[in-house]
Amino acid sequence: MTGKGPPARAGRGADGAGGAGDARGAAGRRAGRLRETAAEVFGWKELRPGQLTAMEWVLEGRDCLVVMPTGSGKSAVYQVPALLLAGPVVVVSPLLALQRDQIAGLPGGERGPGAVAVNSDLGAAGTEDAWAAVREGSVRYVYLSPEQLAKDDVVQRLAEARPALFVVDEAQCVSSWGHDFRPDYLRLAQAVRGLGRPPVLALTATAAPPVRQDIVERLGMDRPRQLVTGFDRPNIRLDVRRHLDDDERRSRVVEDAAAAPKPGIVYAATRKDSESYAAQLASLGFAAGAYHAGLRAAERRRTHEAFLSGDLDVVAATSAFGMGIDKENVRFVLHASLPGSLDAYYQEIGRCGRDGRPALAVLHYRAEDTGMQAYFTSRTPRPEAVDAVVRAVHAHRDAPPDVAGLRRDTDLSRARVTAAVNLLEEAGALVTDASGAIRPVRGTTPSRAVRRAVDTAEAHKRMDRSRVDMARAYAETTGCRRRFLLGYFGEEYEAPCGNCDTCDQPESGDGDATGTQRHPDAGAYPPGAAVRHGEWGGGTVLSEEGDRITVLFDEVGYRTLSLDALAARDDLLTVVSGPDGSEAEP
Repeated sequence: MTGKGPPARAGRGADGAGGAGDARGAAGRRAGRLRETAAEVFGWKELRPGQLTAMEWVLEGRDCLVVMPTGSGKSAVYQVPALLLAGPVVVVSPLLALQRDQIAGLPGGERGPGAVAVNSDLGAAGTEDAWAAVREGSVRYVYLSPEQLAKDDVVQRLAEARPALFVVDEAQCVSSWGHDFRPDYLRLAQAVRGLGRPPVLALTATAAPPVRQDIVERLGMDRPRQLVTGFDRPNIRLDVRRHLDDDERRSRVVEDAAAAPKPGIVYAATRKDSESYAAQLASLGFAAGAYHAGLRAAERRRTHEAFLSGDLDVVAATSAFGMGIDKENVRFVLHASLPGSLDAYYQEIGRCGRDGRPALAVLHYRAEDTGMQAYFTSRTPRPEAVDAVVRAVHAHRDAPPDVAGLRRDTDLSRARVTAAVNLLEEAGALVTDASGAIRPVRGTTPSRAVRRAVDTAEAHKRMDRSRVDMARAYAETTGCRRRFLLGYFGEEYEAPCGNCDTCDQPESGDGDATGTQRHPDAGAYPPGAAVRHGEWGGGTVLSEEGDRITVLFDEVGYRTLSLDALAARDDLLTVVSGPDGSEAEP
C-alpha cells in the first residue's frame, strides 16, 4: 500500500506563506509525487492532458469540478491522489456494476490500494467486514451509492474514519436526473456536511455550462476550481436517419445493427422495444441480449458481464444500460428513437470508440417522436405528496423530522418523500440542517409552500421540454452535426467536421458544405455571453449556427433565436456581459 507523504488537507492554503518561489516549489513537489505514484502503483508512465492539473488541485485540498470526455481517465484524478492523502476517499457511484468494475480495475499486489463497496449485495457479514477494513485503515477507496449515504449510520461510520476526499462520480446525475431518477443525489451536500466537510471532487463527461453551475450549487462546493478538457470525440461519426414510417425505422435499426462492425449498443425507448430488437438480431444469428430495469438483477448482471467479456455482439437496451460499461472496443451506438436530451445522447454515444478507432453513432428519428415529452411531464412529485410532506413538517416544528420521520408521518415511500423535500427546498419552502432535521422556512404557510413547489415543478417541465426540442433540432439541422452538438455544451467548433452525414452532402449553392451561411450579425452574441430577453429573462448564449443562436434561459430553458428577428428589434435581446464576465458596452 502506498500512503506516503504528509496529508494534503493539512496544507490547505499553506503554499503561499513563503512567497511565489515556495509555492512553485511546493507545486513541483506535488506534481513529482503524483507522477511517481502513478508510475509505481498504476504503471502509468505518462498522465493524460488535464489529469495532473486536477490531481494537484485535489492534493491542495480544493473543491474541484472536472469535465472530461468518456474514456479519458477521469477516475485517475482521485485514484492517484488518494494514495497521498491522510484518510480514505469516499466515492459516490450510481450503479453496483460500475462499483464492481471500478474496484476490479484497480492494481493488485502488495502495493495495490485496497477498496470496498458498501452496498446491498454484501449481506450482514460482508458489510461488517467492509466497515472493519474502513475502520482499520486498510482500504483507500470506499464506494457507495447515494442511497447508502442517505442512511445516518453509514454517514456516522464514515465520519469516524475521517475521509480526506468526497468524490461524486457521474456528477451530471446531480443536475439532470436527481429530481426523479435518483432523488438521493440531491441530498449529497447534506452527507458531505455530516462527514466533516472534506474537499469535494465532482467528475462527469457530460455537463453544459448551466449544468456545471447546477452541480456546484447542489453539492455545496466552495469556490471550486473547474477543469473542462473539451467535448469533441472526433473518431465518432455522427449520422441521423429520418423516417416517415415507424415500421421502416424499426427495420432500418436492425439492418444497421446487423451491418455495423461489432460489438455495439442499440438504445430503445421502451423495455418492450429493447427485447424486440434483441430478439430480431438473435434471429439473424448474432449474439444479442436485452437489458432494462424490468429484468431481474441476476439477468442484468449476466448481460452486462457477457457484453464486457465479448460474449455478446449487441445489447439492445433502455437508458438503464451504460454507466458501468468500461469497454474500449464498442464500435457503434444506435438510437432507435429521439433521446430525451442531448446531455443523455452525448453520454450514451460516448460509450463507443474509447480506443480511439473509428466508431459510429446513428440516431433514427421520426418527427412524430413525442414519447419522451410525455415521460418528462410526469417526472415531478405529485401535488398531494408535496402537500402531505409540507403539512407533516409544519406539524412538527418543535421536533423537526428527518426523511425517515416524514416517511412514518406521511406513509409515503422514501423516494417520494425525498423527491418532495428536494422540490420544496429548491422552492425555498423548507431547509435541512446539518443533522438532517427538516424545518419550514419562516413566514411560509403550507399552502404557499405547495404553490411554490408547483411553480418550481412547472419550471422543471419547461426545461425538460426545451431539452427535447434541442434533441429534435439536432436531428433536423442541415449544418454540421458536430458543431451543433458541441455548441450545445458551449464549445465553439469550426465546421465542417468531415465526419458526419451533413458534412458529406454536396456543397450548397453558397459554397458552404455545412449548409449554413454567415449572417451579417454573426458574432454579436458570442457563446458564453450573458443576455437578457424582454420576455424570457436572463440566459446564456450556447452557440451560433448560421443565421441563429441558441440560448439557455434560466426560466424557460433552451430557445433558438433568429438573428434576423433580433436585428429587427434591437431591444429584444441584450448582451449583459461577455463570455469572460466583462461588462457589455452600453
